[in-house]
Amino acid sequence: MDTKAKQSHIFFFPYMAHGHMIPTIAMAKLFASRGIKTTIISTPQNVAFFSKTIERSKVSGFEIGVILLKFPSVEVGLPEGCESGHMVETLEELQKFLKATSLLDQQLEKLLEEHQPNCLVADNCFPWTTDLAAKFGIPRLVFHGINFISLCISQHLIKMDFSALLKSDSEPLAIPDLPDEIKLAGTQKPNFLKQKTELRKFLESTAETERRSYGVIVNSFYELEPAYADHYRKFLGIKAWHIGPTFLCNKDTYASLDEHECLKWLNSKTPNSVVYVSFGSVIKFDDAQLLEIALGLEASGQQFIWVVKKEKSDEENKEDWLPEAFQKRVEGRGLVIRGWAPQVPILEHQAVGGFVTHCGWNSVIEAVSAGVPMATWPAFSDQFYNEKLVTQILGIGIGVGVQKWERFGGEKVGKRNIEKVVTQIYGGGESKGNEKHSQEAWGNGKKECGGRWIILQGFECLDSRIGTPLHCS
Repeated sequence: MDTKAKQSHIFFFPYMAHGHMIPTIAMAKLFASRGIKTTIISTPQNVAFFSKTIERSKVSGFEIGVILLKFPSVEVGLPEGCESGHMVETLEELQKFLKATSLLDQQLEKLLEEHQPNCLVADNCFPWTTDLAAKFGIPRLVFHGINFISLCISQHLIKMDFSALLKSDSEPLAIPDLPDEIKLAGTQKPNFLKQKTELRKFLESTAETERRSYGVIVNSFYELEPAYADHYRKFLGIKAWHIGPTFLCNKDTYASLDEHECLKWLNSKTPNSVVYVSFGSVIKFDDAQLLEIALGLEASGQQFIWVVKKEKSDEENKEDWLPEAFQKRVEGRGLVIRGWAPQVPILEHQAVGGFVTHCGWNSVIEAVSAGVPMATWPAFSDQFYNEKLVTQILGIGIGVGVQKWERFGGEKVGKRNIEKVVTQIYGGGESKGNEKHSQEAWGNGKKECGGRWIILQGFECLDSRIGTPLHCS
């Protein structure tokens, strides 16, 4: 930019959930690294989650600002301070939370009028922002935080007749007009799509405003899913840009984590000898499921890192969901981490040879970039679509057998299935996916390329992608 007066200014407005905020903050950093002034719109409780990242970016000379909105949690019947999606635990609370986000419109309108940014990048969960931006002549770009195959399936599902969606759950549902034959188990259809629920109306609104927006930014790269990138643009006629994997811009952040306890632990292990088990920030398992995971990991005989989103009990440090003397029996080959774990450095560590994942898109693209095969355990949202990409199309993973879409809790998986897939991801398993890719994925694990690990043949070195919006067309 020649002068500050000519400097472009972009507003970034992420949905209030970790899986949405992480790639949005990284995206803002990418744009700022190109000399563009970026401002992140969020709420007080959520700023604490990414404030350190913003401060590090400012030290690096990037112009990233933050503006706060008051989140109307109490106004819609939620507890004071309930400002993040990971705090929502029931369908009723989710509907209230989405209602609260729609009440942010007047606050955002004032900001747009005052700052007059050149562009608004708003999460797909804010469909009302398309018309609001148009009021000020500002283009609105949609950011989903998901991939092209999920975008395609979602667009087709929302346009399907109710008769197809209401078929028996014993019948698989074929998604029409896709580049591959994609079938969802009947129980993998979200119940709210089968009737005119508030959530279905909300999804119809997001799909409609997506088509009317200036375009869509996708946290993916063309070589990963070329047929679906082309289908989305050409068949569905929606303008879109690749800009991923966004997490690659955070190498400086990850480099400071070398002393984390799990990375020290991994340094003592041989290559491809450890399985990493983590289910993101939203999935919450009950004690019975945690017990099955513990028993399955122990029975597998494999070394593991297991991230558990459950704090220890105050009562004599007792945990009823853990098998008796579990920690002692797996000592040296198993590490249980409470709360947050540095996932990207863990996946990129040479000792990690497999990943048991809920198939959230951030986790999947991080595993692909690190060259780690996956055992897939989806629960809801786009996770079942991501599983199709991983297991059926790319052939770089195997499923644990989950068949039911369940937003809260998820379908139960027994210890024997867990033991089976944990063992299979080391030995090649029974993957029936794309043979072109599966041979390398199931071989000795990771392949080094220019300082990065990549898993699929034909992909260019991901290092070259840092700070560069990709395949804009």
